[in-house]
Amino acid sequence: MSWPPSASDARSGTSEFFRLHTKVQRWIHRQGWPKLNDAQEQTIPLVLKGTEDVIVSAATASGKTEAAFLPICSALLDEVADGGIQVLYVSPLKALINDQHRRLDELCESLDLPVHRWHGDVPGSAKAKVLTKPEGILLITPESLEAMFVLRGMEIGWLLRGLRWVVIDEMHSFMGTERGAQLQSLLHRVELATRRRVPRIGLSATLGDMQAARDYLRSGHNESVHLVTASHQTSNISAIIRGYVNEAPTAGDHESDGGTSVERISEHVFTALRGGNNLVFFDRRGDVELYADRLRRSSEERAVPNEFFPHHGNLAKEVREHVEDLLKSNRPVTVMCTSTLEMGIDIGTLTSVAQVGAPPSVASLRQRIGRSGRRGEPAVLRMYVTAEEITADIAPQDELRAELFQAVAMMSLLAERWYEPADTSSLHLSTLVQQVMSVIAQHQGAHPAELFRGLCLSGPFSHVDKATFAALLRDLGNAELVQQESDGLLLLGRVGERIVGHYSFYAVFAEKQEYRLVHGSRTLGTLHVTTPIEVGSLVIFAGKRWKIVSVDDQASLIQVEPSRGGRAPKFAGGRAEIHDEVRRRMRVWYESGDVPAYLDVTAQRLLDEGRAAYRRFDLARNGALTRGDDTIVFPWRGDRILNTLTAWLTRIGVQAARDGVAFTVPKCTPAQLRAILQQLLLEDDTTAEDIAAALPDTAVEKHDVHLGKPLRTRAYAAGYLDMTGARSALVDLVDRLPEHDVDIITGTLRVPQSLITTPTAYAVVDVETTGFAARGHDRIIEVAVVRMARDGTVLSEWSSLVDPRRSLSATEVHGITEEEVADAPTFADVAPTLATYLDGAVVVAHNASFDLNFLHAEFARASHPFTPHGSLCTMKLDTRVHQAGRRRLPDCLAAVGVPGPHGAAHRALTDAKATADLLRHYLTHAPHDVRTVVIGPDFSTS
Repeated sequence: MSWPPSASDARSGTSEFFRLHTKVQRWIHRQGWPKLNDAQEQTIPLVLKGTEDVIVSAATASGKTEAAFLPICSALLDEVADGGIQVLYVSPLKALINDQHRRLDELCESLDLPVHRWHGDVPGSAKAKVLTKPEGILLITPESLEAMFVLRGMEIGWLLRGLRWVVIDEMHSFMGTERGAQLQSLLHRVELATRRRVPRIGLSATLGDMQAARDYLRSGHNESVHLVTASHQTSNISAIIRGYVNEAPTAGDHESDGGTSVERISEHVFTALRGGNNLVFFDRRGDVELYADRLRRSSEERAVPNEFFPHHGNLAKEVREHVEDLLKSNRPVTVMCTSTLEMGIDIGTLTSVAQVGAPPSVASLRQRIGRSGRRGEPAVLRMYVTAEEITADIAPQDELRAELFQAVAMMSLLAERWYEPADTSSLHLSTLVQQVMSVIAQHQGAHPAELFRGLCLSGPFSHVDKATFAALLRDLGNAELVQQESDGLLLLGRVGERIVGHYSFYAVFAEKQEYRLVHGSRTLGTLHVTTPIEVGSLVIFAGKRWKIVSVDDQASLIQVEPSRGGRAPKFAGGRAEIHDEVRRRMRVWYESGDVPAYLDVTAQRLLDEGRAAYRRFDLARNGALTRGDDTIVFPWRGDRILNTLTAWLTRIGVQAARDGVAFTVPKCTPAQLRAILQQLLLEDDTTAEDIAAALPDTAVEKHDVHLGKPLRTRAYAAGYLDMTGARSALVDLVDRLPEHDVDIITGTLRVPQSLITTPTAYAVVDVETTGFAARGHDRIIEVAVVRMARDGTVLSEWSSLVDPRRSLSATEVHGITEEEVADAPTFADVAPTLATYLDGAVVVAHNASFDLNFLHAEFARASHPFTPHGSLCTMKLDTRVHQAGRRRLPDCLAAVGVPGPHGAAHRALTDAKATADLLRHYLTHAPHDVRTVVIGPDFSTS
């Protein structure tokens, strides 16, 4: 959508246009707009009421800013101001503030309404003007608003005494983030300072969950927030996805860019985009530098002017602004960029946008596409996707061509106008720490009850209860961030004063130590150094090649000079988290036969190859495949769930490593993994905090280091783990993983007919273990057997503690202590006795594959033969009879009316007896089902 807007005629008698002040009407006419669009029409009466909270959701360049400020300015002209800032416009970017300042100045200059900027790059003279005579509209970042509270706390009420509205631009970029929690807190503190509710207006083009957006804008009173949605959110898109294959390197191939796709993509970008105005988006700043350098060299080799320039957050402000000015000029320019140019900075009319690699999110893709297609033209998108050449040793994940399927999945979700919803799970304790110190600095002291009431009870941290807040204050006291006087007043402590006194305090994100790159007297930007820098080494930066001539570690300064060689540096920061819905949609595309029309020939080939691999691996039915001694698991779930699963497995002693869309478990078969996952579901009292507590580092956000381990663990668990999703994934994987490894070979499990008979005896077993890794470092610490006749009569019972010869874990589950096993026999000591109880009997257990895995492993370590007559799983038996999908032993017992074991701890003999009771019930009521689920010795899990 572009200007002029295309909704109701501004001169029609029904238009809200006539409710605007005549000066505003004249300004609209001077712009040559015959119409206001529907979003602007709907917003006018809501804003003019002066009491309503409003969200304006409309596409990029559809006039959201004007939708808010046309009626705001009209209202300001209709009243006599008593002084004070009347409108706060909050933006996530300083560059966006600079751009909007220019746009609003054009509107407000003719209306005699002052417009001011306030951020770190604004001269002190301009800020002094605001402080001397606060009035009109103030454009500000959250960090600068924070600084205003800290440095001018006693003046805030006076500066904002005339505040009528708060406008939040690019609201989606704040939602669910630490910075967003900071802004919510600041806006609440604004209302405390002004002693009244101030209407809020949120602007965004990519809101995925409108209810969550309402909750964010006015927490606790979301029902009063009005939503204005443009009727035409999506412009036409002309899209193509081009595929490229990285050919396997040959002997003597020393290509410095790491693959031929970089060269071929660069050549296509040079040929297709040269002569126009374009943005090429990357998700790594190193790739920005790599491509900008190659394209600049291509221009030099062809003796033509360079049109290709880099733009990312590590470049100096002057470098970025120079590139932005080039985009606004009449000359053709193509900019290699990251998300720095994703949001609504006016950079003129673009010919197209390009994306190298699958985009980080659907919302980001929407934002990026929105930079093109202005002035009524369709948006033009070129996406470049790479894949590895298929060779004999290619990884299965690479055969699936996952990057292409991710791109296609995101394109289909974009067509449905689905965007990632904001993450509302985080506790934002790090930001709460900052806000506690900020309020204390603002008022030169605060009482705990006042802080809790202002920030938690009635503020944006309502999820933090009094006990948690008290624990947080104790942690801050221990870290010397705050100290308490005898009358209860909280002041900044020794460390707190130093933190608040530094300019970096105002941002909620941690700033890593960075070196300035300097050529002569010109700063090129900053570089986060992870390894020692050697003088003489070469680097690509700001699209050019440099040689490092000196390094000053004390001043964090790197001096460079031009060079003919160089390589792209590695920048700090990881890749974006892929949402669960994207991975689910990828699986849909693997199983579909449709071919999107926007794929070029190579991309279509990659699509066919990925689907062929998916079918060959039978991933529609199987949840994993083997590669050597390893199992590669494909849950088709989002990154947060995958991270939770791998952390959960690591906690119980099972090695698991993320690998793109999958995770790998080394030295484990699919059937063994199924038994482990089944046991995780049985031990279903594991919490996200249990998993987080076992992780080596949970200090992620800026102020997490000041929290004690309990709160830091809670914060990490809430913000970075998804137990509900992980349990759902476990259920799906258990259903799709083979129960016996023979399934991988034959596809079916054929039980010999000779075994579908009544066994002569049953040996019901249960083991307690140090963990879940039977083939790893975990061991049995208690074993019990209840031997039963074929009719269910108990013949004998036996149990023993076992010294695992390693430290215990999970004591809270089994109740066994280090002292109890200290004098116990080893498994090798009890193996002969245990083998006697198992001899000639069908081994029975609840989740039998788990117990059998440990028994086989322990007997093998003891060099004692173990060949059970067969095995029977009471969990599988319950499912066969009732088709209920129950897994826990107490649930299975309760379903058939058999009393279960009492007590919280799982002791081996207690659970073995309970399992024997369940088996006896089925021997009486469903003997044929018992016989048909007996698995013969050739199909054991060894």
